[in-house]
Amino acid sequence: MSTQETERVRRSIEVEYWVIDDEGRLVEPGELVEASAGAEREFVEPLLEIKTTPCETTAELRDELFTRVGEVLRRAEDLGKGLVPLGTPVNHDVVRDRPSDRTRIQDRVVGADFEYVRHCAGTHIHVEQQPGSEVDQLNTLVALDPALALVNSSRYFRGDDLGAGARSKLYRWMAYEGLDHQGRLWPYVDDTDDWTQRLERRYTEFVTAALDAGIDRGTIEANFDPESAVWTPVQLRETFSTVEWRSPDTALPSQVVRLADDIAGVVEKLPGRDMRIEGETGEITDEHIVLPEFDAVSEYVEAAIRDGLSSDAVRSYLERLGFDVEAYEPVSHEMDHGAVTPAAARRIRLDHAERLEQDVQKTISIYAD
Repeated sequence: MSTQETERVRRSIEVEYWVIDDEGRLVEPGELVEASAGAEREFVEPLLEIKTTPCETTAELRDELFTRVGEVLRRAEDLGKGLVPLGTPVNHDVVRDRPSDRTRIQDRVVGADFEYVRHCAGTHIHVEQQPGSEVDQLNTLVALDPALALVNSSRYFRGDDLGAGARSKLYRWMAYEGLDHQGRLWPYVDDTDDWTQRLERRYTEFVTAALDAGIDRGTIEANFDPESAVWTPVQLRETFSTVEWRSPDTALPSQVVRLADDIAGVVEKLPGRDMRIEGETGEITDEHIVLPEFDAVSEYVEAAIRDGLSSDAVRSYLERLGFDVEAYEPVSHEMDHGAVTPAAARRIRLDHAERLEQDVQKTISIYAD
């Protein structure tokens, strides 16, 4: 490690879980929403989101996330329900929206392809903005985007194998294919004005599309602003004073905490280190940070979605950026690559709900000693 002092940055997590009954069928969270602080409904019926507050250290983040997930799991046991940490429900036909103007607008604007978004469960990692380093933070998280491969947790959409990162493929390449600049990773930014201008252009495009879809301007503006009308994996969030990385699948809490720690650790190295964008390889050392050119990042991202950690190029890239790749166990790699029936999907969801319970119990036990 470098002898340079690093400033701790606060970090927080939002994780979405599928809710199932004792036969593996998707169900609504119901009373689980009241089981813990930070538990909230998502825009589709069978998803529950569990959020943490901003935490100074990984230990605090781990304690808070595992406490909240544990509280929800205890209530779920009473209700005969479980939480499933998979990026998609594997094979399920209809995932229904919860009624809201916001969802109705998105449904009208995106059209039939919005169905792909309904089958996605992910993790959002927030890191605190450091004054004067916001652009470096944003660009670094763009370069780190292939790290989504570390927690790929489902290969399937409606039983069909889409590749190692099915959720990312659904969200980036299928759901927003008809909306320019939405869904996919954006190139590096030059400064905060560049980011603001991009948001304003995307918002104008979105409002125009919503008006064309028959939504009145007042309803649009009541539900969306330039920041909330953007769907891109890395965002500068003025609302929370964070840089948000939205790429990872939902996964076991221990893996999510490890990933958040690694991401925050990279961000903490930014002040005082030379940063440049060049070439195709990328490297983070104690002295400098070299981000690859955006076209190279995009190729790594595509391989991370298509092949995950089976890609030697992705593994080598992440190792050069400082990740301990061997410490991660993305479950999409242990799934068979053939079609999955609805009955088999229910069994898979039950299995992964049990894994979640075991992960929470094991981790709480280890850190309680």
